Amino acid sequence: MDLNKFDTDRDAVIQRAIDTGLTRILIPALTLDSSRAAVKLAGTHPMLYAAIGVHPNDALTWNDETLAGLRKLASASKKIAAIGEIGLDYYWNDAPHDLQQKILKEQLVLAEELNLPVVIHLREKNDAEHGECASDLMEILDEWAGRSKSGKEAPGVLHSFSGSLETAQRALRLGFYIGVTGPVTYKNADGKRQVIASLPLDRLLIETDAPFLAPIPHRGKRNEPAFVSHIADKIAEIHSHTPQEVAMITSENAARLFSWGETV
Repeated sequence: MDLNKFDTDRDAVIQRAIDTGLTRILIPALTLDSSRAAVKLAGTHPMLYAAIGVHPNDALTWNDETLAGLRKLASASKKIAAIGEIGLDYYWNDAPHDLQQKILKEQLVLAEELNLPVVIHLREKNDAEHGECASDLMEILDEWAGRSKSGKEAPGVLHSFSGSLETAQRALRLGFYIGVTGPVTYKNADGKRQVIASLPLDRLLIETDAPFLAPIPHRGKRNEPAFVSHIADKIAEIHSHTPQEVAMITSENAARLFSWGETV
């Protein structure tokens, strides 16, 4: 929500979220500069929280000062709930894979140091369900989770998950949550719905990825937090629950992961 697509009506977007019943919004960062912007925005409203970090597609912005800058930012704000959005992206190839892996590992160490969960990005070449990106990511997360001394109940969430059931189950075994976004509502998303149907509700989070990936009936428009209600409706249909039950369970999941207090 720190992006310029919300500059003209950000307050109205927040109010629509409140009117829909949302109580918390997490704003993930892409770079050190956007981390600062997310933290600044989170300080303007009680329901807003920030995740700080460098996205794999912005890995070329990483330099010797970035990690220190993130650490300094974390020490100065109580509205930081996670390290993210971090991870691997082999779809766009905006940065070499080895550099993406390097900065991911450094930020995972930072998350452990700060006792914060992580918001993990995973996008495969050609948007495949499984491939080299998922394999590399899960190898890194396996190693990190295996040695992490973090006191967190769960290490993080695989954000806007579009991978295979095998990858999701592997992530669950490490304690991760799975993030569900607008594409689960799309007509051609039977595979995604099958994956979500196979995962327990107490390991799911509802996300927007705003301003992208707006759910049906808003597909093609700017996405915004209020639209998560449509994702809750679809998960309720998939799992044979009411939307209210899905909202309660996923809100409790988020509160456990991000330690931001009671949300329902």
